[in-house]
Amino acid sequence: MSQIATGTTTETLTATCPECGGTITFARAPRRHEIVRCPDCGAELEVTSVSPITLALAPEVEEDWGE
Repeated sequence: MSQIATGTTTETLTATCPECGGTITFARAPRRHEIVRCPDCGAELEVTSVSPITLALAPEVEEDWGE
């Protein structure tokens, strides 16, 4: 869900957490592949689309131990 207010009000960008359904508010337009944290459940999320703003669980970073 993405909202842009018009007129004299400021721009509000929001998205829904795919893990808990909470609302995530962005102070500025996010960039694709940016990682954000849900304030409700703490899940790390990746911005997969910016128009509309779509989020998915961020991939786990795995150690390769030099392999």
